[in-house]
Parts: sequence; structure tokens; C-alpha cells
Amino acid sequence: MFSCEVQQCGFYIIFLQNKSMDNEKMMKMPMPSTDSVKVAVRVRPFSQREKNSGSKCVISMHSRTTTTIEDPKNPGHVKTFTFDLAYWSHNGFQKDKDGVLISADPTSKFASQRDVFHDIGRGILDCAWQGYNATLLAYGQTGAGKSYSMIGFGADKGIIPSVCEELFRAIEKQERNQEYQVTFSMLEIYNEQIRDLLSRTKKPGGLKVREDQHLGFYVEGLKSVPCENYAQIEKLMEQGTRIRTTASTNMNASSSRSHMVTTIRFKQVFLDRALTKQSSINLVDLAGSERQKSSGSEGDRLREGSRVNLSLTTLGNVISALADAALRKKVPHIPYRDSVLTKLLQSALGGNSRTTLIAAISPADICYEETLSTLRYAERAKKVRNKAVVNTCTLGRESRAENSRLLLGGGNSGVPEFKILYCFLAEHQLGTLAAQGTWAHLLEQARREWEQQYAAVALERQLTKTLPHLLNVNEDPQLSRVLKYFIHAGSCDAGQAASNAITLQGLGISDKHASFTNLDGKVTVTPYSKCKVVINGVPITTRTKLQHLDRIILGSSSAYLYIGFPLERSSEDLSRFDYDFFQLERAAAEGVSVDKLGAVSSADGQADPSVLAVFQDYIKLMPLVAEANQMSEELKKGLEMELKVKNLASSDSRGYDLQKEVMVKVTNQRTHEVWIWSKAKFINRKFLMEELYQHFLDGEDSHVAQEDDPFWDPAEVIHLGSAHVWLQSLAYCMKFEDQVEFLNCDGLEEAVLHVHITPCSPAGCAHSEEDVVIDPLELLGKRIDFQIHLVRCLGIKWLKEDAKRGIQMGYRIYDLPITLYTKPVWKTVNPQIEETVQFAAFSASQEFLNYLQTNALVVDLWGLQEGCAELSCSQLDLMVTNEGHIMLDTKKISNVKDTGQATSNQTSDLYLKVLKLEQEMELLRNINRTLREENMFLKESLEKTGSGQQGERLLRAPSNILKITQRTAGVPSAREIHQMYTQQASCDREFAKALKVFYQSMNMARGHFLRLRQCKPPEDDQMLRPFIHQQSQMLKDFGDLLESSLWKLKNDIALIVKKKREYLLHVRQ
Repeated sequence: MFSCEVQQCGFYIIFLQNKSMDNEKMMKMPMPSTDSVKVAVRVRPFSQREKNSGSKCVISMHSRTTTTIEDPKNPGHVKTFTFDLAYWSHNGFQKDKDGVLISADPTSKFASQRDVFHDIGRGILDCAWQGYNATLLAYGQTGAGKSYSMIGFGADKGIIPSVCEELFRAIEKQERNQEYQVTFSMLEIYNEQIRDLLSRTKKPGGLKVREDQHLGFYVEGLKSVPCENYAQIEKLMEQGTRIRTTASTNMNASSSRSHMVTTIRFKQVFLDRALTKQSSINLVDLAGSERQKSSGSEGDRLREGSRVNLSLTTLGNVISALADAALRKKVPHIPYRDSVLTKLLQSALGGNSRTTLIAAISPADICYEETLSTLRYAERAKKVRNKAVVNTCTLGRESRAENSRLLLGGGNSGVPEFKILYCFLAEHQLGTLAAQGTWAHLLEQARREWEQQYAAVALERQLTKTLPHLLNVNEDPQLSRVLKYFIHAGSCDAGQAASNAITLQGLGISDKHASFTNLDGKVTVTPYSKCKVVINGVPITTRTKLQHLDRIILGSSSAYLYIGFPLERSSEDLSRFDYDFFQLERAAAEGVSVDKLGAVSSADGQADPSVLAVFQDYIKLMPLVAEANQMSEELKKGLEMELKVKNLASSDSRGYDLQKEVMVKVTNQRTHEVWIWSKAKFINRKFLMEELYQHFLDGEDSHVAQEDDPFWDPAEVIHLGSAHVWLQSLAYCMKFEDQVEFLNCDGLEEAVLHVHITPCSPAGCAHSEEDVVIDPLELLGKRIDFQIHLVRCLGIKWLKEDAKRGIQMGYRIYDLPITLYTKPVWKTVNPQIEETVQFAAFSASQEFLNYLQTNALVVDLWGLQEGCAELSCSQLDLMVTNEGHIMLDTKKISNVKDTGQATSNQTSDLYLKVLKLEQEMELLRNINRTLREENMFLKESLEKTGSGQQGERLLRAPSNILKITQRTAGVPSAREIHQMYTQQASCDREFAKALKVFYQSMNMARGHFLRLRQCKPPEDDQMLRPFIHQQSQMLKDFGDLLESSLWKLKNDIALIVKKKREYLLHVRQ
């Protein structure tokens, strides 16, 4: 039916144009003006979460056009951007008596809502009065302040209400011989579906975008309401916000992932000149612009989270293509048609519109990457050029008369198709379907709708003043405290069933979820069996009395603020009870805090920025994980998801406790399979889960093939934990044998590793205590061989949980280019590993010796599951000795090889020289070993003999080196030699034993210290927080003191022994 009307209308549009061209009185097309997209940047104050986390500001604005951002990880590195406008709204403000933010003093550079409207809003109105189309886009990450700039909060009105209010003020001042027609519409785009926010009926699949040859893209069936004053628009915005909030709850869809488009159509009819000017004002609050790395499907086998990011991604592609085109680069295609949003914004980007983009940014260091991405996006957008024209229309006399008859609804023109034409034009110019009659008639229809709605609004206001009630709290502040649920006297059930007195929607809310009782001036809540109810962060299972301003979470994450009886209320600021407040409270009750995630790292008691960022991620993901678990339960997927914090220091050979990241552990309760999902992968999967869950709610088939199921992944290898084996003993040619713990991401013991690290000869013979060196510099430039022997693994929890599993271990050392893995072992809780690898450094460098003294061998424990691929490595790229041992510290040899790639002849010569030098060094080492063996033989023989003559005969034993020495120096007596060697051997032996005990105890102390750093005292209440900070700092100071004391003790011992040897040498001389 509709397509038929379009065809007839299209025919008569062409007919009128031909007739008008004959009379030369139809529309006169003005010349387009070329304008670049105007770009403004606005930085908001710190959010409460950022304040609690001790965030630092990385944004500065030194003028009205420049914005500078500083890298928090590299303080000297800054980037400066230049835009049309830069608004500093971070600080320097105060609230006036009406709650509006204003400058704190005349010197403050604070940009208020009125300042932003003066520059941007008035510019939009000027365009509308001139007859230009105008578009305003608000872009930025979730929580950056887009909605605040566009809509405002409370009395602090944003651009949209200010533009509407100012438009009607200006209309009132205009001449009477002109008619002004204003229509208002609101829509939301989520997951490529359009929802009409002024219509209470939801169309399955959303409204459709159609395309007309003359009018371009439009939304079929979108309700556009005629308005005659600002109060009506204000009520429409409240209605749209209410519908948006309800839809967000019902669909389990975050408003931060949806786009809201508000359209004001403004038509000026000049009755004396038979002229019309019309303007379409599009005010677009875009979805949160999280980067793909942090919120997309990075590393996921499935496609990116349904279509939820498609419009924003396509918008970026359109802007990039238009920016390239403006720079005269070859652009084959502008992808307007790839998403719903870009179809509707085609005229705003590169078309008939004057467009402004306001980029909202966070000042916090923990949002640096997102903020930098937003600034770069805005920089591209300012290169886009539009071609705006004044939208005017001048009709001929005959057309004017016919138009008047149609508008007045009088007489029969004899051309019924003209009525169809008018319907078509009215549908798109005034936004109503099959609209007939005058503008006054349309306004009268709108007034009747207002009267019907006013009674319900008045009743709600009266009940709010007298009854206790629940206020919804949403992640989006604009959608918080919009819905009210009144608790009448007596008992009333709450849940999804329509028969309940309080009908609630949301994940995890049952048909009958809880019972509220209002009796004798008290309100209590009682959960029904197995229904989740959380009060002030603590789950409840029995009847609980509610206090004014209690925080209630029903189901997975539906949050409500309880407002008590009128006598309990005061003039408190409800805005502080935002969504973050609920989640922080819930996290604290579960024992999660910044203090638990990492110790303080600076003198002012603030945690490390990376720890703060992880805490932010944890709080953000908490409700999402709860929702995902609920969907898994309802869809009978059998998955349980839990948040974990991975300590990246566990993979750091120095053991530095700096970086962490949030991950999600997923366990199949039926098969015991385990997966570890990154934050990005989990968010992507949750979008896909929501799409599948929506099919389930709609009664559609929610079954999908296993490979397309977001609740399933192939079996994978799981990282269970890491063990640190400190290598300091190798720097002194000492054997190390110990049992070290594998610590998991929670800092708890996962298993115990029995390991030997043994200095040895190239042939693999272990060095004795006589080979201990006093100073690691003695090994500089010499060959070092050692073996790493993984003996066994004890008490593996992974296998205790499921005996069918297996394990492997892997490690890398120094400059080894690959990870070495042990053979897989299955179905054994205490597996015998017994794998030994020998390493060799031909010419130990200073860097390698430093590494041995300060670093640990990190051994990773990996869990194997049935069906997963075992870990393996290729040793083809490894350099090995003639004995087949793996070479380390190969930088010099590698440099020689790399240099040789340029000149092959020179390479060969240099490489041969290096090998020859290595052979000569090896010969010298062999001579040195021979001398050591002879020395040992002499000492043992001297200990056995009791007479000087026997000792003298032993001194005549054949030794070329000894003979040479005797020729150049006097031979001491047998008694002197005996005393000297006996004393030296005794000194070396005792010193070697002392060093061995010393370094073993130091390694044990270091391991104990690392375990202590993983343990954080529990946070019982907020009063303990200063105590926890103090204890954490004392623990850190103790560790630093212990480390430095042990280091000093080692140096002192080495110095004493060195002086002892020098003294003995002096006595000998």
C-alpha cells in the first residue's frame, strides 16, 4: 500500500516540477556554501570514581582553541591539538542557588553550559533561522560528558533544551504576518534497530529506514509531534527519556551503546511573500566510543559483538573517507549505506548541512588512551567539508491557491492525487502519517494528547510526596531516577508478572521476586525463594527493614534507591547515589578494593595508576559478569563466570609488582572445562549473549550451532600460575636447590616445584665448592655452563579438581628467543618431571652477569584439558654448542652474523676469528682446570703427609707450570707451603659453605617476602583503610630494608675474604 502511494506521489512531483519550470516560478535553487565541520572539545571534572581512585589530570587548555594531553607513563611526552573551540570545564566552578554550575571567580576559565550554548547552540539557531539544516554530534567515550553537554542535568540545561527554549522565545518576538511550525521527534538506535522514543508501542524489529529519490533517507512511521511552546518539548523529552529507560531495562541494553537522535523541524511560512524556509536540526548523542582494543573482539574467534558497534564504526569510516576526499585523495566509496546511523546522517556529513561536533573527554590519567583516541577522531572530523544550501520554496499562484485549498481542507480540487502528494510531503516535512488539515488542526490534536498525559503526571507527583517508593538508578545518569515504583499500604509483590502491584523488568528478576510491606510506618522487603536481593551491598535472604536511602539491587544488576516516608526525608543530594556508588559498595562487601589489588606506591599514599585502572575495569565488569551468569542460567548453558585479576608481575623476571589486568574465568559446570577470557573478549561475547537472549525472550528459537555459540569455546591451555627461581647463586658458581611455589592470579599456592640449578663444566660435571667465586666480575668474559633440572611438581590443585587433566611447564631465560616446554604429564597430582637442559654462555657479558644477580627464572605452569593442543616449541632457531647445549648471551656472535649479511667475505673472516678466539679461551680454561686439579692433588697429599721431606718430594712431581714457576722464584719450604695451602683451603671451604647457606637463606627470604606482598589484610570497614595503607607501606619498607641489608652483608663478606686472600698472598711473598 505504501509503495503504491510513493509511486503516485513521485509521479505528481515530477508533474509539478515540469509545470513550474514552464512558468519559471517554482523553487529557485540557491548556490551551496562550502563549510568545514566545526569541532569543539570539552573536558569535564573528575567523576567520583576517579576522585576515589586518586586520578591525575593529563589535559590542559592554554587557549580557547588548543588542547594538550600528557602521557602519564611518559610525563615529558605531550601532544597538542587545535580545534575551533576548547572548553575547560574541569575545575574553577561553583553552584549557584539554583544548582547551576558557574565560574567560581572572574579569573576562572571555567566554561559553563551557557558558554557552550552561546557558541554552539546560538550558531545552530542562526543556521535554522537562515534556512540551513544544522547538525550537532556529541562524541566521546562512555562517561566523558556527552549527555551532560547535550541534555544537561537538573537545572543545568544542556544544548538541546536550551536550543528549544531559545527558539520559542525568538518566535514570540517575530511579526504576526508569519507562521512558524515546529515539530519534535526522538529516536534511539541500538544494535541497528530504531526505536521511536515518543511512541509507547514497540514495533518488532524496530522502525525501518526508507529512501526517497527527492527526500533521501527517512524513518518510516516515526512520530513527529507539533509543538507550540517549550513546555511541551520539555514534557516530550521527559516522556522520551522514560521510554528509553524502560526499553534499556527490558532489553538489558546499556544506553551507553545506543545513539539518541533528537530532530527539530522548523518551518517559517512568510504569508505575504508566498515563501517558506525550513530547517532540520539534528542533535545526536552518539554511543560511547570505546576503542576496539578495550571493548571489541580482539583475539576472539567470533565476530565483533553483534551489530552494536556497527553504526559508530561506520561513522568513523565515513568521516575518514570524507577527510581523505577533502585532501584530494582518491576515495572510491563513502560507506553511508553500511549502517542505520550513517544513512540518517548522510546530509550532515559531506551534504546539505552545517555540522558541529563536540568531543567530550575525560581529564583522568587512567582514561589517557581513550581520550587520545577521541582527540584524533575529532582532528579527522574537522577536515570534512559540507555543502549547505538555504532551504527555501517559492510557489506559483496556481500552486499557491491549490496548496491553500488543501491545507484548509475545503472543496474538491478535482485532482485527488494532489491529496496524496500533500500526505507524502506532510509526512516528511511535518513528520506525521496521513496528516490532513491545517497546522492549527495538528496542534489541536497534540493538545488533546497533552491533556490525557497530564492527569497521569499530576497523580505521580502527588504520590511522590506522600508514599515511600523506589527510584531506578541507571549506568547513564540521564536515565537515573526516571522510573518510580510506589509502595502502598499493606503488602505488595514485585516482579515481572503483570499481576504484581510493582511490575519490574530486568535480568534475573523473577515473576514474583520479592514482597514489600508498608505497615505501621515501616517498610520491609522479603525475597522469595532463591531470588537475588542485595541491600547496601549485602545479599539478604530474610525479611529486612528498609531505611531511607537504602540501596537495593534486584536480580543481576537492577539498582533502585529507596525513598522513605516524608518525615524521614530531608534536602539531601540524591545524585551522589549513582550507579558507581552501588557497584563500589557491592565490591567492598565482596572484599574488593584498591588496597586489595595493589599496595600504595608513592609517598602520598596513592596507588599505582595501573592498579587504579584495573580497579576501574573490575567495577565496570562486575554487573556485566552478573548479567552474563544470569543469561547462562536462564538459557541453561551451565557456565559460571568470575572476575580475576592477573598479576603481570608473575611473568616478570624481576618480580616487580606493577601491572595487572582484569580477566574472566569461565567454567563449564557440567564438563569442568575452563576458559580464560580477556576483558575485550568477554565484552564482545556478552553482546552476542544479549542477542541470543533477546531471541529467547521474544519466543524465538535461541538454539545456535556450537561454533556460533557465544557460551562455548574449544578446549584451551590454561595458565595456572608462575614460580620465581632466583638465579643469584649462578653469579657465584654455586648450586641452588629448592622447592618454590607456583602462585596463581589470586596470590595463592597452586603447586610446588622442586628445582635444581647447577653450575657445571661443558661436559656436564657439577662444579664443587672449590669453584665458588667471590666476585661475579671474576666470570666476566669467561665461559659459564649450568643446568636447569626440573625434578617434580607437587600438590597440583588443577589435577585435584579433575583427575583427567594434565600439566606442562615452560620457561625462558635471558635472551632465549623462545619458550622451552616440558613434556605433558596427564592424570598425576604429583608428577615426576625429571627434565634437564644445559645452557652455555661462551663469553659472559656484564649484562648477563647483572641479569643473574637481579633476575629470576620464571617457570609457568600450564593446565591441559581433554581436546586441547599441547604446548611445543621449535628449537631450529636456537644456537647450540658443539656439545649440543643451548647458547645464551649470544649478542656478540649475533652482531657478527648480522654484520656479515652485508659483506659475506668479511663476515666469514670475522666469524672464524671469533671462533678461533673462543677455541683459545677454551684451551686456557682447560689449562686452568688442570692447574686446579693439580692444586687439589697437592693439598690432599700434603694433608696426608706429616714430614717436610715427603712434602718436598711431592713438590718435585712433574708439572710444567710448576717448574717454570720454580725457575723464576724461590721455592718456599714444605712447612710454609703446607701451612699456606691448608689455611687457604680451609678458608675457601668455610667461605663456600657460608656463601651457600647465605644465598639459600636469602632466596628463601625473597620468596617469603613475595608471598607476603601477595597477601593483603581484609577490609572489614572503611575505618580500617588508613590502617591498611600504613601496614602496606610498612611491609614495603621492610622488604626494601631486608633486600638492602642482605645485599650489604654479601658485599661485606666478599670484601673481608678478598682482604684475607691478599694478606695470605703477602705472607707467601
